[in-house]
Amino acid sequence: MEHQTYFHSVTLNKDLCHGCITCVKRCPTEAIRVRDGKARILGERCIDCGECIRICPHHAKRAISDGMEALDRFRYKIALPAPVLFAQFKHLDHTGRVIRGLLQMGFDEVYEVGAAAELISQSTVEFMAKYSGPLPLISSACPAILRLIRVRFPDLLEHLLPLQPPVELAAVLARRAAVQKTGLAPEEIGVAFITPCPAKVTAAKVPLGNLSHNIDAAIAISRIYPQLVQEIKDLTPEQFEGLSRMGSTGLGWAANSGEATGSGQRRYIAADGIENVIKILEAIEDEQFTRLDFVELSACPGGCVGGVMNVENPFAAAARIKRLARELPPTQTRWETPDLLPEEVFFNKKIEPVDVMALGDDPASSLELFARMQAYERKFPGLDCGSCGSPTCHALAEDIVRGYRTEDDCIYLLKEKLEALAQSLAGLSHHIPREDKDHDGD
Repeated sequence: MEHQTYFHSVTLNKDLCHGCITCVKRCPTEAIRVRDGKARILGERCIDCGECIRICPHHAKRAISDGMEALDRFRYKIALPAPVLFAQFKHLDHTGRVIRGLLQMGFDEVYEVGAAAELISQSTVEFMAKYSGPLPLISSACPAILRLIRVRFPDLLEHLLPLQPPVELAAVLARRAAVQKTGLAPEEIGVAFITPCPAKVTAAKVPLGNLSHNIDAAIAISRIYPQLVQEIKDLTPEQFEGLSRMGSTGLGWAANSGEATGSGQRRYIAADGIENVIKILEAIEDEQFTRLDFVELSACPGGCVGGVMNVENPFAAAARIKRLARELPPTQTRWETPDLLPEEVFFNKKIEPVDVMALGDDPASSLELFARMQAYERKFPGLDCGSCGSPTCHALAEDIVRGYRTEDDCIYLLKEKLEALAQSLAGLSHHIPREDKDHDGD
């Protein structure tokens, strides 16, 4: 198993946490517990999908990201705007307007992730034409999905499309071009991804399928938006025309099914929202989709338009993507020799499963602890109410054998114990001799 380095963009503000179990019940990997009246995020299980941020009624969860100051140490600064960034601005008439705005904010170069997405779309077509492995292939573009599969569906790792996410390819190509243009050393060039979600912040810091760190900073769209909206409002067409290298194919990656349609898939499923994604992955495990070639999965509702680091309503953003796409050519960026894909397109490091269920240090102790866990679980009512602070009765049993909980944390078992104690005390009261109230004088 791969040694896991834990960095997480999703964090908890304990001062705002009320200890409710809303996040506990909705976390797709059972990564949250409530202990001592406050939520706790288990780092080895968290996939930074942002679902807890989306549904927390007290806004106790938030996502951290870098600021522009993270690039201060670099001599040359490159922005990698996610396709969904262009959907955040009302009445946007041209994608080049946003690119010019980023340049005016202090970036020396802008390389659209959507342009790299068009290269990945083309690469997907070429790869699948020669592919003979297990189907369906699962898109590797959403890092939350990759981490979900590692933690909860490790048998499906062999189904992953072994191509880099567009942002990683964009970072490699943008830095290489900047080195040739400026003559600077690669380490003098800073690359910042403008991101819609916490999973992509985490992927920038701890990449999967990649031996190198290609992204130096991950800046939330919501963090850069206030200044950027001011920069673009007074621009004239002469200032931004001809800046974009992204077509409608790359822009379409921002919304659900954009990747599948961009690579010309015919037998595919596109699912968004973490609960829907889990149902699809379970169906693939059960071999229900034997006639599918491709599965596109997005942890956020609607795709990247639903990322918690965006500022625009996801439905409005999706509609804006379609409107902007009508003004663009299908593609503007393509490989010159598609039959020979460059090595930068492919994963260069195997994605390993993460065994979050290991209970002991060796098989013998794990079996012993597992037997104890099953014994505890049989005691519980199986209601999965979450009142104990664990998401399910199974999770509570696991927490007990790990030493985090006791069986008295189950309110139903505790109630039974209290009722038995009350009956015992009542029985004792019937056997205590009563003193006579009237005493005859001696």
